[in-house]
Amino acid sequence: MNAKISLVSAVVAVLCAGQALAGPNEQAKRMFDRIAGVPPSSTELTTMAGYLTSGDTTDAVNVALNAAPFYNTVLKNFAMPWTNRDQTTFAPLNDYVATFIGMVRDDIPFNTALSADILYISNAPGLPAPSAANNSHYATAESTGVNLQTTLVQTTQSGVYAIPTTATAGLMTTRASTSSFFINGTNRAMFRFTLIAHLCNDLPTVSDISRPPDRIRQDVSRSPGGDSRVFLNSCIGCHSGMDPMAQAFAYYNFVGVAVGDGTNTGSLSYTEGVTQAKYHINTGNFPQGFVTPDDSWSNRWRTGPNSALGWNASLPGSGTGAKSLGQELESSQAFAQCQAQKVFQAVCYRAPSSAADVSQVNTMTSTFQAGGYKYKQLFASAAVYCMGN
Repeated sequence: MNAKISLVSAVVAVLCAGQALAGPNEQAKRMFDRIAGVPPSSTELTTMAGYLTSGDTTDAVNVALNAAPFYNTVLKNFAMPWTNRDQTTFAPLNDYVATFIGMVRDDIPFNTALSADILYISNAPGLPAPSAANNSHYATAESTGVNLQTTLVQTTQSGVYAIPTTATAGLMTTRASTSSFFINGTNRAMFRFTLIAHLCNDLPTVSDISRPPDRIRQDVSRSPGGDSRVFLNSCIGCHSGMDPMAQAFAYYNFVGVAVGDGTNTGSLSYTEGVTQAKYHINTGNFPQGFVTPDDSWSNRWRTGPNSALGWNASLPGSGTGAKSLGQELESSQAFAQCQAQKVFQAVCYRAPSSAADVSQVNTMTSTFQAGGYKYKQLFASAAVYCMGN
């Protein structure tokens, strides 16, 4: 047994020593692999190694960031789970993902990702026109091998989908997002999955039973199974914060048939000034509950334990509609921190665990915020940190 342990220790020591002595070629290959998802060509490897030899990590990492697979494959797989309830990567390209890729490529400030009137489409020839009624434009672009790095062009949701500019809310109101999270249900899914994707929290982690229950809708029973303690010690923790914010989506509904991967048939219905019927279902569960009159929202998490999410003090913490709610979410410290954490894990192949890792994520977050929320900078910083010594 001792001999086996000694052998294992020796192998580990050799591997660690090899990693510690990684030269410019090894560092360049690792950096390119982690960003572009494929090995570098001999030219790319030589160029990057040359930059690293001279201490120029910025130009070295830019070689990888300019590679087509970074946009066509890595970013697509990175963002796809945000767009569907199964959180799967295995789904056709859609407008949410294409818009994310375009924002990354063009250094669009990502703190507008949940509020801007923005959409990216492909100008490649032979594609079906982008449509509010189907995903054919994007699915065909992927199936025919269109180069997203060179063909994506920026436009607006209001122009392509004919919804009011005031009703657009960045990635939340893309067709893929609305078809996944506004279809059927009560529109709480949009809030929950946006919280998961962009603040790295699910409802159990932000549960707070100390918030007032006055904005919880009628469909939530105050005595589940005949026991009010379940509501007071569990249900209220999520709904007291979620329902006042999900009210921002009161005028939205996706009318169609659910498939589950962003290809759902149908289109968005936006009824400005008229609350969707789904906000008034199951009223008999608790008739004295809140009746949603409009799309005004309030963030009850600005006080209490969820103030730790770092809400922006320059914003009022309340408003009307999805756009202003998106601004509230994307301006939080948790939003920026979440992007850094996700990129670190994607590039370094591990969650931040050591004190050095946590410090790196904090540095990435602050640089991201100070540098105009440019997403490529997150990938560059993580790649340099994890390229090996």
